[in-house]
Amino acid sequence: QVQLVESGGGLVQAGGSLRLSCAASGRTFSRYVMGWFRQAPGKEREFVATISWSGSMTDYTDSVKGRFTISRDNAKNTVYLQMNSLKPEDTAVYYCAADSGTILTSSSSRSYDYWGQGTQVTVSS
Repeated sequence: QVQLVESGGGLVQAGGSLRLSCAASGRTFSRYVMGWFRQAPGKEREFVATISWSGSMTDYTDSVKGRFTISRDNAKNTVYLQMNSLKPEDTAVYYCAADSGTILTSSSSRSYDYWGQGTQVTVSS
């Protein structure tokens, strides 16, 4: 079992930055592919970013490439999402997720076994 707790969300003006953190319980954090997803009001949950066990491989949805950076610290059981140049369309609840069955990275929500409770990110124009 893995428990995930997100933090770092909030209200920011367009063009600003936020850093989300996701703290994981358990001793096998380094064996999980980690991902960030988001869900805006009235929309389906969508993939944002994913990172491999070691952190050597990452993948992003096109709309955040060049603005967001996913990283992890396996010694601290934590994954991060640095979000720069934020836009109003980035407004959503952001979820951290852990995938125990994927070897490299995954952009499919169906492959993730554990989810956090979410943290709200609001970007004002």
